[in-house]
Amino acid sequence: MSGRLAEVATRLESTRQLGSVIAAMRAIAASRSQRARRELDAIRLYAATIGQAIGQVLVTLPAGQARPAASTHPDGALVVALCAEQGFAGSFNERVLDVALPLTAGERGRLFIVGDRGLMAAANRDCTPAWNVPMAARTDEVSALADRVSDTIYAALADRGVSRVLLVHGRPGEGEEQDIAQRSLLPFDFDRFPPHPADSQAPLMNLPPATLLEQLAVEYVHAELCEALMLSYAAENQARMQAMIAAHGNLERTEARLALAFQRVRQEDITDEILELSAART
Repeated sequence: MSGRLAEVATRLESTRQLGSVIAAMRAIAASRSQRARRELDAIRLYAATIGQAIGQVLVTLPAGQARPAASTHPDGALVVALCAEQGFAGSFNERVLDVALPLTAGERGRLFIVGDRGLMAAANRDCTPAWNVPMAARTDEVSALADRVSDTIYAALADRGVSRVLLVHGRPGEGEEQDIAQRSLLPFDFDRFPPHPADSQAPLMNLPPATLLEQLAVEYVHAELCEALMLSYAAENQARMQAMIAAHGNLERTEARLALAFQRVRQEDITDEILELSAART
């Protein structure tokens, strides 16, 4: 085998091995995305149960008691951007930041980033977040991460420099691209929970209604964070799966070109050998 033929053969074998790696990464990403989607049902059921409890407690409040209203103040927004933890996710992080960064406009605007790859993408834009944390690597890490994010959010609220908290995260889509969602997390909007009819059976409570309502609101925020993190996790892996599908298509075309080059160089080597043998006999 000539040196040129050996070089083409080595490249062809490397391409085939890389194809196996890409296929494995695509399968893992697809599995993780599907698992996250399945676990969303339990999170949403948990949130719905808490929401129902909030509606039951609302009817027990004294008439005219004020409820927190959503803030429309342009300053003091804390934006939590849920990005990817690992690479090969296409433009996922850039699209999340495209939505998140304009929301931090204002003297008191702050940016929290979840996901190391999002932190790298922000650095490329000369943007330094006020706080960052790695994204969950598995679905069973989502609840603990939600606790960590919420603790940091409440600490930021305690210094009275934040008037509202917004979440920006990806959602798995039906097509090739993932949706980028924006939701208001705080102040907590109680008006979205319809109170139960006054003639319905009153709930049994061992705490004052205002105290119970506050605790239920904290639990609901935790559920919202879990849902957003799980959606982002699913969207990240969907983006990675699609990136691997595109890479596999490019690799197949490269492998086809190398296979043709291998056949051509091999035919040239055979022809040269035949000519040398013919010349030797004469």
